[in-house]
Amino acid sequence: MQGKYKALWLSDDMFDECLEVIDQRQLPFLYDTKYLTDTNEVVTAIKNMTVRGAGVIGSVAAFGIYIAAIEVEGDYEALKEKAALIRESRPTAVNLMWAVDRMMELLRNSDNVIDDARRYAIELNDEEALESQKIAQIGCDIIEDILKKSGKTKINILTHCNAGWLAVIDEGTALAPIYEAKRRGIDVHVWVDETRPRNQGASLTAWELEQSGINHTIIADNTGGHLMQIGEVDMVIVGADRVSANGDVANKIGTYLKALAAYDNGVPFYVAIPESTFDFEIRDGVKEIPIELRSADEVRYIKGVDEDGVVREVRITPENSPAINYGFDVTPARLITGLITNKGVCEADFDKIREKFNS
Repeated sequence: MQGKYKALWLSDDMFDECLEVIDQRQLPFLYDTKYLTDTNEVVTAIKNMTVRGAGVIGSVAAFGIYIAAIEVEGDYEALKEKAALIRESRPTAVNLMWAVDRMMELLRNSDNVIDDARRYAIELNDEEALESQKIAQIGCDIIEDILKKSGKTKINILTHCNAGWLAVIDEGTALAPIYEAKRRGIDVHVWVDETRPRNQGASLTAWELEQSGINHTIIADNTGGHLMQIGEVDMVIVGADRVSANGDVANKIGTYLKALAAYDNGVPFYVAIPESTFDFEIRDGVKEIPIELRSADEVRYIKGVDEDGVVREVRITPENSPAINYGFDVTPARLITGLITNKGVCEADFDKIREKFNS
C-alpha cells in the first residue's frame, strides 16, 4: 500500500508531494480526481463531500496533517491550528477526530514533523486497510453460514449508502464481505438502496459493484421492507460513521428504518466497522451522537444525465417549499444482530464491546 490506495494516494505530479483523491461528487457520470495541496483544500474536500465515508474522511484527515505540516514548514505549534480546522470539518464521523488526534499525539515530540507526519499517515492508513481485509474475511464467514442454513444457492444482501472502498480503504466495510464472497465463488446478489438525498447507493455502491462484476439491483429507499416481507432479503449489512460504547450506530439517514424492518421480519442486521469508528466516550448514541444537518438543497435538487448525455442538476420540489436534511440517524443497539469488526463479531452491547476492545 505505502501511500497508494484505491480512493486516494500520495501524488508527486505537483511541485510538492500532495494528496490526490477521487472526486466522488462526479461519480458515476465522470471519473475525476482532485489534488489537495494545502489545509484549506483538505477541509473543503471533506466539507463538500469530494471525499466521503467515515473511513476515507479519516484517511484524508491523516494525510491532511502531513500536507499541513509541509505548509507550516514543520512547526508543531502552527500545525495545531491547521489540525483544528481539519478536525472540525465534519461533526458526525468519529474517524475524522480519531485520525487527527492520533496524528497530533504521535507528532508531539517529533524532531522532524514533516517526515514523521508522512510516515505516520501511511502507517495509519495501512493499518486501516488491513482491518478492512479482516472485516472482509470475518463478514464473509457470516455470509457463508447464513447461506448454508438457508439451504439456498444464492444469497440476497441489502445495503444502505456506500461502505465500499470509496468509503473505507481499501476493501470497505459493508461491501468488503461481499467482495470476499465473490472471490470465494459465492453466488451473491446485492439490493442497493438509492440512499436519498445524495444517492450514494445508486451513484457509488452501484458503481463499485458494477466495476467488480457483482450482481446487484438498485431499489428505491422504501422498497427494503417489502422485500424483507416476501423473503427476498437474507441479511442486511451496513457501515457506520460512529458507534457508541453501548453499541448504538450512527449511519446514513434511513438506516434506522431498515433495522426496524429487518427486526420485524427476522432478517439478520449487521454493521461492519473498523475499530476507529467506535466512540467510547459516548455511552448513549441516540441521545449523544451529534447529527449533521446538511443543506436543504440536497433534498430539493437532484443530479443526473439528460437525454443528450449532459450532467444536469434539477429542482424536484415546489420552488418555495421548505426542506430539511438530516444527514444521519441512530440505530439502537437492540436492533443490531452483530458488529463485524477487525477483531471478530461482537454483540452490540456495552459489556461485550468493552471486553473485546478493552475500552
